[in-house]
Amino acid sequence: MLLLLAAGAAYLAFTQPERLAFRVPWSATQTASTGEPDTPKSDTPSDTLPTTPLGEVTDAALKAFVARQPISIQALRAREYPGSKLTVVRTLSPGVNYTRQVVSYQSDGLKIYALLTVPDGTPPQGGWPAIVFNHGYIPPEKYRTTERYVAYQDAFARAGFVTLKSDYRGHGDSEGQALGGYNDPGYTVDVLNAAASLKKDPRVNAKRLGLWGHSMGGQLSLRAMLVDPDLRAASLWAGVVASYDVLATDWNHPPDEEKRVLDPLNRRYLRALSPNAYLEDLNGRPIQLQQGTGDEEVPYAFQQALAHDLRAAGQSVEAYRYEGDNHNLSRNLGLALRRSVAFFKANL
Repeated sequence: MLLLLAAGAAYLAFTQPERLAFRVPWSATQTASTGEPDTPKSDTPSDTLPTTPLGEVTDAALKAFVARQPISIQALRAREYPGSKLTVVRTLSPGVNYTRQVVSYQSDGLKIYALLTVPDGTPPQGGWPAIVFNHGYIPPEKYRTTERYVAYQDAFARAGFVTLKSDYRGHGDSEGQALGGYNDPGYTVDVLNAAASLKKDPRVNAKRLGLWGHSMGGQLSLRAMLVDPDLRAASLWAGVVASYDVLATDWNHPPDEEKRVLDPLNRRYLRALSPNAYLEDLNGRPIQLQQGTGDEEVPYAFQQALAHDLRAAGQSVEAYRYEGDNHNLSRNLGLALRRSVAFFKANL
């Protein structure tokens, strides 16, 4: 177990988060004669918004525009996630008390690969509880199904959970194009179809599904939780989980450039596009947050921002701070894993 922990921490320490590439759709303009704002200008005619006579964009107009963005919660909720039967590709050497298999499932007509673990023995009545396991950013061309997050998946598998770690589209042998987790819906769709595929498995209790996500996987897990009400709980480690307006200005800022400042309309737009604008829809389903203050990849302030947004939305949150620890919680990995296991045992 100690070797697995060391191997998992050592690899992840060298990964980098996906570089965010947010583009706001409008540039601020003013008329020369009156000094009042025109209808917001954008790159394409379809991105114009109706305004009031005073040049203001109403909340209803902005909401309708956000709903047309494929990454939005509204657009994702309008889609279907049928998943498929989990098809065994190859059987791997077993864990201490669980089996390991590379499987595949269908997502958007694509064949997506994943690593499945199933506890040994007879499932409890109703089936095993299950965790959709969402990894952080790893360069897609370097990703391998069996080489990442070994210790993390092992901890949940040992504790009696089925786990399914998806190789998002374009990763490893998965079909499709890797377009990133923040501006494109593809990875989220793969996560939701992974959950749907687990629901179809007779060994799994479809009413006891949760998500674990690290870094970019934290963002994917939060978004999936808001799309699928059957997902009961999520544990997010060092997640990229601040609201989109915060991500656009406070993350990966080049040191030789001034900090980006958003005009009010674009800030409203990015906030409305963010999963954080829909946290009330969790309806009490719990979120656990864990992050180190020494994280150099994702600011600790992002965990604080989500915790604040959750409390403001009247939702349950359990947040842990690890003083000086890094993006992978290497100094506190065993403790953090125990806390996540306990969280899922209490909430699934």
